[in-house]
Order: sequence, then structure tokens, then C-alpha cells
Amino acid sequence: FKAPSRDHPALYRDLLRTNRVHWIAEEPPAELVREKMMECHFRFRHQMALVPCVLTLNQDGSVWVTLVKPARAITPGQFAVFYKGDECLGSGKILRMGPSVYTMQQGKNRGDNPKKEEIDKIEPAT
Repeated sequence: FKAPSRDHPALYRDLLRTNRVHWIAEEPPAELVREKMMECHFRFRHQMALVPCVLTLNQDGSVWVTLVKPARAITPGQFAVFYKGDECLGSGKILRMGPSVYTMQQGKNRGDNPKKEEIDKIEPAT
């Protein structure tokens, strides 16, 4: 897929799944085991800024990573590296990604969400 521009919404995603994560200090962190989810930061390119995210632990040791805001050009095969403050927690190879921002926008534009005026026509306000 070639996007029409560098900032096209098709290049942005806010959900990805890794393979089994290699944890450095704790295998996996106690908070993630206890809560099944954990806030932290991640990056998938060496120089990029850290992105806030929420990890959800899967039974096979992989994680779903939900980003607070979509990131550009995430690609399967790259490594997601997780941080809490300055501490590197571990990493996992990116296996799959959720739908792009573009796909999500297309879903909204397709009439899945009727406009308020249309709802008012169906159910008059009381």
C-alpha cells in the first residue's frame, strides 16, 4: 500500500500485538500480572519519542498495545520496546496491527453512526 502523502491517516495506527514479550527485570511485571493491564510508554524506532500506551497481557505472554494517540508507520517485524520512567521493561516483535485511522474514519463515514438530525426524525424528542 502506498499512501498519497506522508501524513495520510492510513499510515497511523493505535493498536498492535506483539509476540511473547522478553521482560528484563520482572517476567512479566507484577502490575501487569495483577491488573492484566498496565500503563507505560513504548517506541518502535530507536530515536523516536516515547508514546504513552496501555499493555494488555495475553495468556501466551504476548501483549496488545493500545496507544494513547495513533503512531505513524508501525510495521510488523519491528520491535516494540516498553518503558516505565527511565527503565526499559522489555520488548516484543510486532506481529499484527489494528485498523488504521483511515479505516476507522471510513467506518464512521459509512453511516454506521446516524447523524443527530436523522435520529430526531426517527425518535421525536419528548
